[in-house]
Amino acid sequence: MRSPGSVDAGSHGVDVMKLLDGKIAVVYGAAGGVGGAVTKAFAREGATVFLAGRTLDRLTTLANDISEAGGAAEVARVDALDPQSVEEHLRTVIAKSGKLDISFNLISTGVGMGRSLTELSDEQFATAMFTLVRAHFITATAAARQMEKQGNGVILALSTSGAQRPEPNVGGFAIACAAIEALFRQLAVEGGPKGVRAISLRTGATPDNPVLHEVFEVLAKRRGTTREEVEKSEAKGTALKRLPRLPEVANAAVFLASDYASAITATTADATCGEMAS
Repeated sequence: MRSPGSVDAGSHGVDVMKLLDGKIAVVYGAAGGVGGAVTKAFAREGATVFLAGRTLDRLTTLANDISEAGGAAEVARVDALDPQSVEEHLRTVIAKSGKLDISFNLISTGVGMGRSLTELSDEQFATAMFTLVRAHFITATAAARQMEKQGNGVILALSTSGAQRPEPNVGGFAIACAAIEALFRQLAVEGGPKGVRAISLRTGATPDNPVLHEVFEVLAKRRGTTREEVEKSEAKGTALKRLPRLPEVANAAVFLASDYASAITATTADATCGEMAS
């Protein structure tokens, strides 16, 4: 077996093994900006991606784009808040593929973004906080049970810098991400002896993500300025003095899911352009 990145010289040139060659990945919430970028990157690097979600139209479009680019993708209707739905889907994936290498939950919620905690209703906080954390618990533990049986696997979650560095007007989302990071650290410790890694990928505002445009518009209105000025202000708060782009976040996810990151677990990887250092 070749190691990741090894090279074979053949009669038709040089064949470089892709970082996720032969991997089987299940992605929840792939229809979003970050989800789409990550899923395409997984497929580009050789993984077969199974896209799971409640609304199939956007997932089907994404799967078609992946197939047209030479990748392999399948779509299934799965409710991440229904344990039975998640378990049944994973059994189907394993029946088809024989294994589960990567599980990545990219489900998010914009409920309450742009508002302070005192402006949120109990229902809005519960949606942003408890629903999001519960979805991650259901998908992550379901994946862990399967991976522990086979003795290996990587479980990823998307987080935000607000999980560690409090900032105003992000509703309950940052609090939910802090809980998710804690969930994944504990999952990593419990699954580690059986070969399962669990990592949170923390990212900041990605200006090329359409979802963030709406959030920036809300913040701009609150501050009496423009969305572009909000983006510039956010960029000044990073070590690189710029904001991360979706392809950069996706490439970080590829690395963490690959065998090159086999010693990385029970932690949060930072892809914020150094927001935490500012």
